[in-house]
Amino acid sequence: MQKFTVHQGLVAPMDRENVDTDAIIPKQFLKSIRKTGFGPNLFDEWRYLDQPGQPGVPESERRPNPDFVLNQPRYQGASILLARKNFGCGSSREHAPWAIEQYGFRALIAPSFADIFFNNCFKNGLLPIVLPESTVSQLFDEVYAFPGYRLTVDLERQVIVKPQGEEIPFEVNAFRRYCLLNGLDDIGLTLRHRDKIAAFEAQRLATKPWLARTFVG
Repeated sequence: MQKFTVHQGLVAPMDRENVDTDAIIPKQFLKSIRKTGFGPNLFDEWRYLDQPGQPGVPESERRPNPDFVLNQPRYQGASILLARKNFGCGSSREHAPWAIEQYGFRALIAPSFADIFFNNCFKNGLLPIVLPESTVSQLFDEVYAFPGYRLTVDLERQVIVKPQGEEIPFEVNAFRRYCLLNGLDDIGLTLRHRDKIAAFEAQRLATKPWLARTFVG
């Protein structure tokens, strides 16, 4: 998992409340068992005019919706998503943070997130930041007013730095912060103890060698 320390990026506004995971990545794209390739279908039903979208169709063959925020030239290359309350509600599909991360977003800012989506973000290298609704509304105003609006997200200091230098503090659970700063997902956390695991396996096979047998059905 990619480490998250300090990230500066263009901000894109998702000005809708209660954005659910089926809007983030529609159900037909869940057929894939791979963890890659979901970025082109992020917000598919809003992003394209040819519906319903289907897995495997190249972006070059789709008809983009020019009115959708991510298709507007001023937000191309955005890596910070600004959202309204209860972002990521609905089903628990982990494909939603996969699609967001694979599109190119590193951080999400909203007044609130759905619990399962919130947890899945941390497990996939995304930083979801909860700020007061009034603060988020002010950020929306500034994003709309200033094309090319960028923020710096400093996870080490737990602050967002605005273009004029003003800092907005935020809180992240200490364990989640540790994992993001060090790029550790659940597998990475386990592999920190690879020497102890290898020693345990060696001892187990020394005392119970029959466990090493391969059985052919």
